[in-house]
Amino acid sequence: MVGLKWGDGLGPTFLLWVSFAGAETDMSDGLESAIERVLEDLGYELVVLERGGGRRRPLLRLRVDRPGDQPGHSSLTADDCAEVSRAVLEMLEGRDDASADFVLEVSSPGIERPLVRVADYERFAGEQVRIRGFGPLLGGRKQVDAVLLGLEAADEAVLLDVDGERVTVPVSAIARANLRYSPRDDG
Repeated sequence: MVGLKWGDGLGPTFLLWVSFAGAETDMSDGLESAIERVLEDLGYELVVLERGGGRRRPLLRLRVDRPGDQPGHSSLTADDCAEVSRAVLEMLEGRDDASADFVLEVSSPGIERPLVRVADYERFAGEQVRIRGFGPLLGGRKQVDAVLLGLEAADEAVLLDVDGERVTVPVSAIARANLRYSPRDDG
């Protein structure tokens, strides 16, 4: 371990720069499945795995959560991020496809959690969302703010309430979707 830095943001972040001698420079596609298994064993879920950085210092960014946590009320702590980091690093040490020198970043998904899997559209029904399309979605708009109502037509379309009108957007047309933070009156 070369360095450690706590991130500042809305959720806990844990950064770690790791060096493995003799390891390959590219990480295989099976890496996401292996990381998901490690996280599930610890009681977490993988929200997003992103790869970035450059060839000399690739970045592996994990956004994790606890299954069942509600938007804006994540129970994930900095200690949880550290636990995930240790477990993922231990798993990577035994793999031939782990990068020789990479930065591992583990954090919560944040209050504007990305919706990545089709199941996310059911899980977060009733929440405010922002949907961005690969092209125009509704009325020529490439971005739509709405209330997520769930899935329709065998998981091939997302059902939304846009200003009181029920509309559907094909899942295949969605480039990016996130929950939108909206403070609620708890009193």
